[in-house]
Amino acid sequence: MDLIVRTVAAGFVVSVGFGSVSAFAQEASCSCATAYHGPANPIGSIRAADGDVMVSQATGYGPAKAGNVLDFGSRVVVGPRGSASVAVGGCGIEVSANSSLDISRVEGNVCLKLVGSEQTAAIQPSGGDAAGGFGPPEGIFAGALLATGVLAATQDDDNAVSR
Repeated sequence: MDLIVRTVAAGFVVSVGFGSVSAFAQEASCSCATAYHGPANPIGSIRAADGDVMVSQATGYGPAKAGNVLDFGSRVVVGPRGSASVAVGGCGIEVSANSSLDISRVEGNVCLKLVGSEQTAAIQPSGGDAAGGFGPPEGIFAGALLATGVLAATQDDDNAVSR
């Protein structure tokens, strides 16, 4: 019976470890929220774009320019030598170099989420390895898995005390 409980516990640990990463990520709050006025009105637009600025479009990313219409799911990405100004409803946001702006719908509002260079730098793969690296989350998971295996292998189920 103990073996079954330990096997189920180990399976649970493995399934949690291989679960969706987005389930563990906390949703960042909006940098600015404004009321959504329905599909008849445009959500917003780019007021100005200077230098390395891209905007998501139906066909992918393209160069941003003043007047580009923004909708739910739009993303404005500013490179190292760029800046942009965006107007959505009552929100006016300046997007600085090495930052991005995501536009989404949260309940009855339009949510503008600005991600600055300090956050975008933190999610880049370490060591220049485009396939990813072995960081703290993977280390914690590997340690927990190893500890579970060692405990299961060294558990004495012989009950010699009752003999």
